[in-house]
Amino acid sequence: MYVREAGNAHAPPILLLHGGGVAGWMWRPTLERLATKARVIVPDLPGHGRSAEEAYRSHETTAGALARVLEERAPHGAMVAGFSLGAQLTILLAAARPDLVTSAVVVSAQAKPLRFPRATLGLLAATAPLARQRWFAKLQAKQLFIPDELLADYVRDSARTSRETLLAGVGENIRFTLPAGWADFKNPALVMVGERERKLMHASARHIHDSLPGSRMISVPRCGHGIPLQRPDLFAQTLADRM
Repeated sequence: MYVREAGNAHAPPILLLHGGGVAGWMWRPTLERLATKARVIVPDLPGHGRSAEEAYRSHETTAGALARVLEERAPHGAMVAGFSLGAQLTILLAAARPDLVTSAVVVSAQAKPLRFPRATLGLLAATAPLARQRWFAKLQAKQLFIPDELLADYVRDSARTSRETLLAGVGENIRFTLPAGWADFKNPALVMVGERERKLMHASARHIHDSLPGSRMISVPRCGHGIPLQRPDLFAQTLADRM
């Protein structure tokens, strides 16, 4: 798994986990705004970006690999902030390895499984080849709030994402349920959801928040499913305030 570090080597560490279908480059606006305030650890998850050669298998195996990254690079723990699929991984890490997660920021995580996942995955399998088409990738980029300066990164990585990674990642995402250990996480936790996201995402955010006593939840105005890219100033400041 490709891992990049940026920022101040002597500052508190933050592990940033991107969503499905993108890669570590999605955090570039966040990194620019954090500047020297943090030491930021940014992996490309399996099957994505510079880790595209190794297909995504499961949340469980990926969370285990991320725990090893933290053991090596931040053995005393780090803030973990994740978006969408990465937010689900943040929850799993906090539940399984609270010793490595000093605080958790969960952004736009689905935590209510879809009722008919097979139908969704069947449609995805049929349309998967379109992801390699530039015109289709550009349409998807608009739905994901990819800014113009990151569009080339998205189009490039969309073309290299395998059908196996796409189906595994989406399958894990739409079936995700909260692990038992989440309710026992003792460190600070913030749940974020965009004001304009689907009802399912708002219900998920409420469920994540209600399941962890002491957590905070905020709805971010003027945002859909893309808080870090739609409002990078607010997101970076939110992380800085929790350091």
